[in-house]
Amino acid sequence: MAKSFYGLIGYPILQSFSPGYFNEKFRREGIDAEYSTFPLETIDAFPELLKANPGLCGMNVTIPYKTAVIPFLDALSDDVQEMGAVNCILLKDGKRIGYNTDWVGFHDSLKPLLKSHHKQALILGSGGAAKAVAYALRKLGITYKVVTRGPADGPMLRYSSITPAVLQQYTLIINTTPLGMAPNEGRAPELPYEALTDQHLLYDVIYNPAETKFLQLGKAQGATIKNGIDMLHLQAEGSWKIWNG
Repeated sequence: MAKSFYGLIGYPILQSFSPGYFNEKFRREGIDAEYSTFPLETIDAFPELLKANPGLCGMNVTIPYKTAVIPFLDALSDDVQEMGAVNCILLKDGKRIGYNTDWVGFHDSLKPLLKSHHKQALILGSGGAAKAVAYALRKLGITYKVVTRGPADGPMLRYSSITPAVLQQYTLIINTTPLGMAPNEGRAPELPYEALTDQHLLYDVIYNPAETKFLQLGKAQGATIKNGIDMLHLQAEGSWKIWNG
């Protein structure tokens, strides 16, 4: 069999879990394949990338293209059609098919930590990762509000409206923003952290550093904390199943 090629698109790709994870998997399991990163300054360069790399069998998608890549695809999974975000692309028979395995990774890594009082959640950020998180929360029967720096209405809140009283109500908080990750280490979303308690569960989709400022501030108040490393492992295995299904 010919060597298989996979890759990751995003911009900028300063640090990425995927190449190390997949290339080690290929080495360990004796798979003749290679995984590379493809920083694209604009998503409009995506078709040219595919043309220049005809051996690509599958791709992952990261910030900021999880939504922007959709118009460049030929078909979408049912999950993607509902949530509007792609993190996995299958390239087969000349077709580009979009999937999302982020939501499964988040769902399966969050579920064991949930307690009966985790009925309402705040999602910090409104990008592609937030869409996958929201989809998973709907599957879990957890209601949520999205917290954004932009205009807020309906299911959205502004950071300035997150008071201690709001945090008493929303005991599950998920950070999907890049705050806390290079080059934003040491920064955290603006929340009244002093209002957190041991009833709160803070989840950060960031995995490096292992404890972002967001998680450190929650931990100091007795909250349960969880980073995104398990989510990453689970979404990566989900991608591999799609590419080889």
